[in-house]
Amino acid sequence: MKKEWAVFLLTAWVLFITAPSIVCAQDGKAAAPSGTAQGAIAADNDQYVIGPEDVLLIYVWKEESITKSVPVRIDGKISLPLVNDIQAAGFTPLQLQKILTEKLKDFIENPTVTVTVMEANSFKVYVSGEVKQPGIHRIRSEMTLVKLLIMAGGFTEWADQKNILVITKENGTEKRMIVNYKKIIEGKEPDIVIKRDDTVIVK
Repeated sequence: MKKEWAVFLLTAWVLFITAPSIVCAQDGKAAAPSGTAQGAIAADNDQYVIGPEDVLLIYVWKEESITKSVPVRIDGKISLPLVNDIQAAGFTPLQLQKILTEKLKDFIENPTVTVTVMEANSFKVYVSGEVKQPGIHRIRSEMTLVKLLIMAGGFTEWADQKNILVITKENGTEKRMIVNYKKIIEGKEPDIVIKRDDTVIVK
């Protein structure tokens, strides 16, 4: 009994000594850089396309009056001092950075501009029917149907996995297709790409 009690005290002492360092390491790993939102999309991103309802951080070096966090309006534009309304929707952060740099050259010598998408609200898809988490799902870029269904929590027990309706648009025209999830999983059919504003209905 004394031996067991001694082992218990030794184990407790070791845990007491090492616990603070474990907590510090975990905290350090989880912390995001100061002033940067986790998951923000930087200016050198050439894939994400800005859309309405996104929130952008426009940083102009040494120009605090112009550096602002701005929402992209429904018309796709943002408002900034000196340049007024600028089209943002439809461009990548890198493209918008170049546009703003050129516009600001009329007012600032050698402007250095950075564009960061702080809130990616425009890239959304709609999932309804027999999934566990139906609704609007916000994503960063195009993704496959299989990944989207995982994001939506998977199927309910009543889902018809062989009869999934995907509604998309091509050149402004609505297109509907029926997808067989089981054949995709079995490798008999290729997975399909889900794009911005697509709708997926699981029957």
